[in-house]
Parts: sequence; C-alpha cells; structure tokens
Amino acid sequence: MIRRLPDAVVNKIAAGEVVERPASAVKELVENALDAGASTIAVDLRDGGAALVRVIDDGIGMTADELPLALERHATSKLATDADLDAIATLGFRGEALAAISAVSRFTVTSRARGAAEGLRLGGEGGAVIQRLVVPCDAGTSIEVRDLFFNTPARLKFLKSAATELSATLRALSQLALAHPEVQLRVANNGRPVLTAPAAATLKERIGALWGWDLAGRLLTVQHAEHGVRVHGHASPADVTRGGRDDVIVIVNGRPVRDPALLQAVLAAYRPILARDRFPLVVLAVDMPPADVDANVHPTKAWVRFRHPRLVQELLAAALHDALQQPTAVAAAVDWSSAGAAASGAPVAAAAPAGQSALFAETAAPYTTAVRFGRVLGQVQDTFIVATTDDEVFFLDQHVVHERVLFERLEAELASGGAPSQALLAKRGRFVGASPRWSRRPPRPAAVPGSPT
Repeated sequence: MIRRLPDAVVNKIAAGEVVERPASAVKELVENALDAGASTIAVDLRDGGAALVRVIDDGIGMTADELPLALERHATSKLATDADLDAIATLGFRGEALAAISAVSRFTVTSRARGAAEGLRLGGEGGAVIQRLVVPCDAGTSIEVRDLFFNTPARLKFLKSAATELSATLRALSQLALAHPEVQLRVANNGRPVLTAPAAATLKERIGALWGWDLAGRLLTVQHAEHGVRVHGHASPADVTRGGRDDVIVIVNGRPVRDPALLQAVLAAYRPILARDRFPLVVLAVDMPPADVDANVHPTKAWVRFRHPRLVQELLAAALHDALQQPTAVAAAVDWSSAGAAASGAPVAAAAPAGQSALFAETAAPYTTAVRFGRVLGQVQDTFIVATTDDEVFFLDQHVVHERVLFERLEAELASGGAPSQALLAKRGRFVGASPRWSRRPPRPAAVPGSPT
C-alpha cells in the first residue's frame, strides 16, 4: 500500500542528503552568513561540531516574520521564480539547509534585521519549534546547533572521532575563507582558536594567513581571461608540493567546488614536472556568467555543471601553463662561494648571462696536447676519444671522462666554499637547463687541429 510519509520522516530523509556530518552543517550555515552580506563570521565548535555548532554573523539578519519561515523546507529569499535557477548568483538557494539541520538537532536561532529595535529567538528540537522569545540582540544572525543527529542514531554512529570531524570542518571553512578573502572568519573548538582569517585585501594575503607567509611568497600569480571566462589566483612552483591533493582548490563564482574534470585539468598542467605521488598547492577562482554554470546538481551544492565544460578545462590548463613559464617559477641561482657569503653566512644570487643561468653555463675547454695521454688522433663511433703517445694508444670513454672533469670541478668549488644551486626550470613539459652531466652522451668535442676526422 502506498502512503504519504509524515513530515518528520521527510525532513529526516532530506537532512540525510544535506547534512552528512558536522562539517556539512557548518558549511551551510557559513554560506548563509556570506549570502547575508556578513563581514565578520565567528564559529564555535565543541567536539569537532558533533556536540555544538554555533555560527554568529553580522549580516542583514531576518525580521520576526521571516525567521519562522526560514526553518521551513523550500523557504528562501534567494529565488523568486523558476527563471532564477538559470542564473544562480548566491551560495545557497534551495531553502533546505536550516530545515534539514533543525530536523536532526536541538537548535536555537536568534536574528535581528538591521534597523529593527529587537530580535526574535526560536528554539526547539527535531524540527519542532517549542520556544519563541523577543530578545535584545545585535544585528545579524546567531544559530546554535546542539547534539547533531541525536534523533537519527543510524547517522550518529557513522561519525568519526572529534579530531577527524574537526579536520573536515576546518577544510571546508578554509576553502570558503579563500573564496571570500574580504570576510573575517574566526573558528574555535572547545574554547581554543583553531582558525583565524582576518579580512584581507587580496587573495594572496588570505593565503598567507592560512598557509603561512613564506609559502605565500613562493606562489606564482595566475591570470588568464578569454571568451568571457576569467581564471585568476595563485599556484605553487614545481618545487613546492604536497603529498595529497587537499590543497588543490578551485572556486567557481565564489563557490568552492569538487569537480573531477577541473582537478584533472590542474594536475595535467603539473604532471610533466611532478612525481606521480606529489601534488601542487593551487587556489584558482573561475569567474564566469552565472547562466553558464549550473549549481543545482546536488543538495550539498559541491558539484557544478558547465555549459561549455571543455572550454573551462582548457582555460584552466592554459592559465597554469602560462604561470609555470614565469621567470619566478624557478628560484634564482645562489652562489655560496662568494667572499661576502662566506663572511656573513648568507647566500648571494649569482649573476646569470643572458638566456641562461650561471649555474649551467660551461666554458669551452680547449683541446691541447696532454702530457698523460699524448695527442688526440680522433673519435670512434661518437663515443671514444683516441689518443697516442710514443709508447701507447689510449681509448677514452668520453662520457666517463666528462663525468670525471665535472667531479673534479665540483670538488674544487666545494673546497673554495660551496657551489651555486638552483631549482630546475619546467618548460613545455620537459626539464630544461640541466647540466650535460645528466645527458646520456656529452656533446661531441670540437675537432682538434691537425687530427684526422
């Protein structure tokens, strides 16, 4: 027999799609705060969010008439008609987040609209409102969620440890902080600060606050615009990598997304210059007309569809390719053997000739009469140098000889205080600028005057 499900069951089913874990609830609440125009957002957690999630913002707030509607399913201020779905410009739009969270928790929502004299507080559990109070409060919204999944034990038993849930929450909040650097975000867990992101003027400043200023200073600037799509952000050079792909962040119209095709486009740009088990650090924002991207794909809004997916992927790869060709993609050569560096202990950048670093520049060694091996007669099979004296004939493997020359030169440089060093330069998918000692066969020596060819 077919029967209509009770509203309580429907709400729990919907909550299972939207609220997978504490990180999902925090993400939805912070996205609502961002849509409300908040400039400061404070997040308080207990036990990684399983026991308590509190989000306080200074956004536009809600009136006493709007607040009860916000707790109902499919009630939202962000859409008016079905035509609005064709060009979604907000992070939230489904009208499910607050209803889903309140259905599986004990909640308290307090809000005051800007310009209103007082605010309204609603409290309840399991989706039912059992408390309604008019209270004095600051403009904005405060949402407190306790005992998440208290009435859905099947979901509760799948929660991980508090440390794991906290890690997932911080990952989601860090991505939102990078997507909106102009907003101040503070996060505390069990009363201890775990993430602080002051309002930043640029994305690079926000990256410095979250990932460290030394790392931010090494990142390359990515900037590319074509066909109405703009790709901008920062990416690491080839020598700055991670063991996982968590720091590959792609933001589409202010929304961090998990798009496998975009991730593969980023990794493909780096793959020729990185080991297979290493991954770059990338924060890329893709700005495009809202009508060309569809965020109405999944209740969590973590996946999107593009009207022209191939175009977006190619522009992403092209933007990274251009960034990796910048001169700053390779650290400057450092000469440790200069007198000044030896005295102060600080490296000195070596002067490089036009077109090539001084590290890889080799002066041509003239072939002269050698006392040990006599005179050079010629070369055999592009491999052996034939030399002779009055008593002996020598066949010298020029590859081995070349290695010996480089070894003795390096020994001399180290004995004098150190040798220059520089990271390899990645270009067109290959390593260039490498010393001949890494090639399979050294260049053919110049012809010796008077010797047979």
